[in-house]
Amino acid sequence: MMTAAELEALRKEVKRAKRMASERAAELHDPVEQCLPKSYEDIPLIAHACYQACQNWAILNAELAALENSQV
Repeated sequence: MMTAAELEALRKEVKRAKRMASERAAELHDPVEQCLPKSYEDIPLIAHACYQACQNWAILNAELAALENSQV
């Protein structure tokens, strides 16, 4: 069982991960909207970083949800 401080730290980590995922999504959106077809080769690398950031958020968010549900 987590302490209140640990739970709050996880909440902050989830928020940070969500912000990072949003930033990566914006990084993916910009070249698609502004640079295609010229910069098409950049898309896989940017998309992978976006995928990883979203996956990290999903894992942390699921962990937080499970902990919050177990404390109810």
